[in-house]
Amino acid sequence: MTFPARRLRRLRRTPAIRRLVAETKVTADDLVAPLFVREGIVEPQPILSLPGHVQHTRESLVKEARRLVSLGIPGLVLFGVPATKDATGSQAWDPDGIVQVALRDLRDEVGDVLVLMADLCLDEYTDHGHCGVLTDRGEVDNDATIELYGRVAVAQAEAGADVVAPSGMMDGQVAAIRAALDRAGFETTAILAYAAKYASALYGPFRDAVDVQIVGGGDRKGYQQDPANGREALAEVALDVAEGADIVMVKPALAYLDVIAAVRAAVDLPVAAYHVSGEYSMIKAAAERGWVDGVAVGLEHLTAIKRAGADIVLTYLAAEVAEVLG
Repeated sequence: MTFPARRLRRLRRTPAIRRLVAETKVTADDLVAPLFVREGIVEPQPILSLPGHVQHTRESLVKEARRLVSLGIPGLVLFGVPATKDATGSQAWDPDGIVQVALRDLRDEVGDVLVLMADLCLDEYTDHGHCGVLTDRGEVDNDATIELYGRVAVAQAEAGADVVAPSGMMDGQVAAIRAALDRAGFETTAILAYAAKYASALYGPFRDAVDVQIVGGGDRKGYQQDPANGREALAEVALDVAEGADIVMVKPALAYLDVIAAVRAAVDLPVAAYHVSGEYSMIKAAAERGWVDGVAVGLEHLTAIKRAGADIVLTYLAAEVAEVLG
């Protein structure tokens, strides 16, 4: 039997050879760690559906930020859990709201060593659980909501956020936020746009983490993307780029690798992807039962996300993977 001159197995023979010719590499530099801070608690509160993660106190949040720096992780994205909620989500832009005070704590502690990103949405702060203010008919009022997003962006920038990350999927949100930031003198504050955010069934553990439920059992399918649609994502991304986004993101990540690849091919901006809570928790649940090697599967997930074209990965695996990678 005659073999071809090229034997592809030659470049798989040893770990060193495989490392040398690897097309895609995951490093700590690629990762952003999502963190939660809760108002009014004195001890970190474990999140049962997100094993290994907690709702932080202000003090434990600062400690965790120091750990991320020591692991070489370049950024975190912060989510707040307020003590009180109302119809408009006013704690989201209150200077003394939990995210704003936590950002000031972090800025004082880590300076510019860590990129401080702040999730910019209202669902954690509204008593009805939607990402915006509601009309009399109970529908999200897009234009009234993006005006409030501008106020949130300015409050977060004033508190020390390097990057604001609007996740509400409101039409025109990036333009409204960019205009508000520029008017307030924060021209250098960047916008990471949740440009293609899908109405996914993979967000359950996250909603546990931020204590969010939609009153009346509703959903966000009227403003988040339909999982059936891929081409629509490119239209969403193009609008956000035109409105001034600095980074565009696809969420979730693993179930939407085709979308990540299409976005990467379409834009020159940095592309982020969010390896979401459900994707993380499925790994942890299977690993706990001994069904998979959790670390190996996690690295495989992140490698696939990068291979699809993501430059930045927001993931609950960030610290764990950084420790493994050394």
